[in-house]
Amino acid sequence: MIITTLLVLIALFLSIGFYNASKLQHIHIQKKVTIQSDLEPVFNQVVYLKNFPKWSPFYEADPSQKIKITGNDGNIGAKYHWEGNGGKDLGYQEIKKITPNSYIKMVCDIEKPFKANPTFEYHFTKQDNSVLVTQDFNLKSGFVDAFFMGLFGAKKDMEKMNARGLELLKKIFEH
Repeated sequence: MIITTLLVLIALFLSIGFYNASKLQHIHIQKKVTIQSDLEPVFNQVVYLKNFPKWSPFYEADPSQKIKITGNDGNIGAKYHWEGNGGKDLGYQEIKKITPNSYIKMVCDIEKPFKANPTFEYHFTKQDNSVLVTQDFNLKSGFVDAFFMGLFGAKKDMEKMNARGLELLKKIFEH
């Protein structure tokens, strides 16, 4: 009886895990923030990687991380490298596409604590005396990675971090 109950619980756990993993193989998170500012300063805050520590939720969580910018900052091919958490976090993000004062696409190459290649796309829309910043985050992963992301609630953590980054970006201009 105990063995049967255990087997049923394990099967239930795996079934739920596999179901959640199938939904997490592609994660799309969209966050928006309206910032009381002119368009160009907000755009420049994002496109120049030297500014990232001012609004990075990752830098806020680990201000001792080592950062380095390579390439021509603010242009396609510029990279923001980080090493944090005592060497446990490692990677870079690279600017892949820019439409001046309108759009920026960045691709991350995360090596630690896990391998991943999420993309961040930023859209900037002028509205009266403000700017609407829309951030689209996309991550594709394998089934096993998705299983563990579901197990540990990674999507909720990603949503919180992305929202925090936009809060910090807004704070630069409104406080």
